[in-house]
Amino acid sequence: MVDPASAPRPAPLVTTVADDPNPVSTQPRSGRLPALDVLRGIAILGTLGTNIWIFTNAEGLLGYITRSDEPHGMWLWTERLLQQLAQGKFLGLLTIMFGIGLAIQQRSAVRGGRAWPGGYPVRAGLLLLDGLVNFFFVAEFDVLMGYALTGLVVAFILATSQRAQRRWLIAAASIHLTMLSLIAVAITVAPDSDSGGHQPLDPNPYADGSFWDLVAFRWDHILLFRLEPVFIFPMSIALFLLGARLFRAGIFEVEGARIRKRLMVIGLAIAAPLDLVLGMAGGDLILLTRYGTAPVVSLGLLALVAEVYAHRPGPGWVGRRFGEVGRMALSCYILQNLVAGLLCYGWGLGLAGLVSANSRVPFTVGIYVLVCPLMLMFAHFWLRRVDRGPVEWLWNRSYRALTGAGR
Repeated sequence: MVDPASAPRPAPLVTTVADDPNPVSTQPRSGRLPALDVLRGIAILGTLGTNIWIFTNAEGLLGYITRSDEPHGMWLWTERLLQQLAQGKFLGLLTIMFGIGLAIQQRSAVRGGRAWPGGYPVRAGLLLLDGLVNFFFVAEFDVLMGYALTGLVVAFILATSQRAQRRWLIAAASIHLTMLSLIAVAITVAPDSDSGGHQPLDPNPYADGSFWDLVAFRWDHILLFRLEPVFIFPMSIALFLLGARLFRAGIFEVEGARIRKRLMVIGLAIAAPLDLVLGMAGGDLILLTRYGTAPVVSLGLLALVAEVYAHRPGPGWVGRRFGEVGRMALSCYILQNLVAGLLCYGWGLGLAGLVSANSRVPFTVGIYVLVCPLMLMFAHFWLRRVDRGPVEWLWNRSYRALTGAGR
């Protein structure tokens, strides 16, 4: 196959050093930015903080969505608090980090005199394939397929002028906020309905089914399980573009202190308390926090970590552990869901089906506390011997085989 760097340029959706509409500094950097890997690691382990409640629900994602078998009294409020602390924040952070990753890839292509988006559609295709495998065989709440499609769209948007990118960002954010507003109105005016309540799954593939029963169940409910990526597509485009914009604005540089301060005020001092209050109220307001206030909190978290590492020469011991997870984020994302499924679902140890509603909170915390250190240790010992995670290695080899890179 032809190397993308030497391929003819199909103007105007490619950029080179000479006509880059988004000029970036061509001064070389010394090594990796530690904050990037640390943030990826935090985002990966943070998403587990949301997903773990799905694994520990005896009816999986459907039980989580319908809030079936809720605990009572103190345990109900404890569960709501713990869920709300993670709800949507790390999804938003991971989405922003994907946008930053796209900006870094574009900068690398520009510096190397290669066309952009060049071979990125192949990268997006491989990520889509990873997402399909993850969806059917690991977890039905996969985000990789959505990121693959979003990244493909945003890669071409990044090849346009900064003014055009700003318009795309505003348009995508406006569409998302309009949909959220319509949902808020519908929640307000819709009459309360209780038509028999939640109907338990019978048979229940999560607690009683085999591994292949659960794969078949995901196929049978593929439209339902893929609604979220469709709904958040405009939000994902906006966050991808915002991440790329913040990276170019120097959020990780010492000179980006003003940007970081503003984002911390908006995200942590204003959005975070509002998000917590609305989320603790429960009900359908969780939709408004997960897709409304939570992404703003994510920006505050991004700025906070960037501020810490803007003034440090290295990541430190704790930062290195999170950074190792961040360096093999794709492998750890898939593996942590696989391990949680092995512990909780019927095809594995089936522990979730043995726990009562009031015991679910300590059980869930226990599973999370078990899986996170396993991921940290796995990443640490793997990277002591290999420079890429297993999925990253396979992905890289596939990309090179498909594009002829390095031949």
